[in-house]
Order: sequence, then C-alpha cells, then structure tokens
Amino acid sequence: MSTKTKSTLTPDVTASRRKFFITAGATAGAVAVVSQTPIGKAIIQKVGSTVSEKKDGYQLTEHVRKYYETTLI
Repeated sequence: MSTKTKSTLTPDVTASRRKFFITAGATAGAVAVVSQTPIGKAIIQKVGSTVSEKKDGYQLTEHVRKYYETTLI
C-alpha cells in the first residue's frame, strides 16, 4: 500500500493560486514604492491630520502611523 496521497487540485486551481500570490507580491511591492513618493507621503499626512483632530476615541499614535505607511494603496 502506498503512503502517498493523490492531490485533488487540478492544474487550473494550482495556476490560479500561483497567479494570486504573484499578484499579491507585486501589489505589496507597489504599495511600498508609492508610500515613499511625495504623493504617498502627502496622503499619509492627510490621514494623520484627519484622525488626530478627533479628541475622543481613536488616537493616532506613532505605531499606527507606521501601520498606515505600510498599507498605503
């Protein structure tokens, strides 16, 4: 008896997963590049000034600002 199991994934599913991860990696790289441009930095400042105007509830802290910089689209 064989201990190997047969994969139930079809070639289409495997190719689809590869395409997803390639696209996700390219998107993450693009976000990192854009966040360092003058436009990206202006957007980060705008988000920061909008959030910091609120006196109660959510507070924009340095670690949250860094998070926003890493997730800039």
